[in-house]
Amino acid sequence: MEIFIEPIGRLMNEFGKLPGVGRKTAQRYAYRVIGMSEEEARAFAEAILDVKRKVRFCKTCGNFTEEETCAICRTRDPSVICVVKEPKDVAALEKLHEFKGVYHVLHGVISPINGVGPNDIRIRELLARIGEGTQEVIIATNPDVEGDATAMYIAKLLKPLGVKVTRIAHGVPVGGELEYTDEVTLARALSDRKEM
Repeated sequence: MEIFIEPIGRLMNEFGKLPGVGRKTAQRYAYRVIGMSEEEARAFAEAILDVKRKVRFCKTCGNFTEEETCAICRTRDPSVICVVKEPKDVAALEKLHEFKGVYHVLHGVISPINGVGPNDIRIRELLARIGEGTQEVIIATNPDVEGDATAMYIAKLLKPLGVKVTRIAHGVPVGGELEYTDEVTLARALSDRKEM
């Protein structure tokens, strides 16, 4: 016997599709929405639709933006490029207010076990960005097997181009995610990066 009426069950199922949201959390979220005024619920729904309508990937770096090119790519020093796995990693590094270069978002890492090879992520686009003005590429992928394999692969491709290639120091715990690393550890890892 179903204990939730259809609209509540459907809303719970949608919340349950979000990462890290189990059945009980989905139920709490659904009850919270039920408790909202119609105006609050409309604003919540509009925020979701607005993100889907307006947010896209920057044509240069692959980060989230509302315009063709993001503000970071338009205003920052392009001679230093920090390579990250996902847009959420850009947000984590930007919280530090220390990095003054630009980013390159790979949208994944090399993971043969998951069927992801070098051609499945934005490595070609990174190579196309490397020019005479590029002084350093900082590889800031997560310090796990896939992140390290991706970093080594990229370093191998960039070395012949005469670009300084560094890797963030491993103040970030092995198996850790940049998104969940505290600012002090992340700042130390960025400042103590090593040449590859």
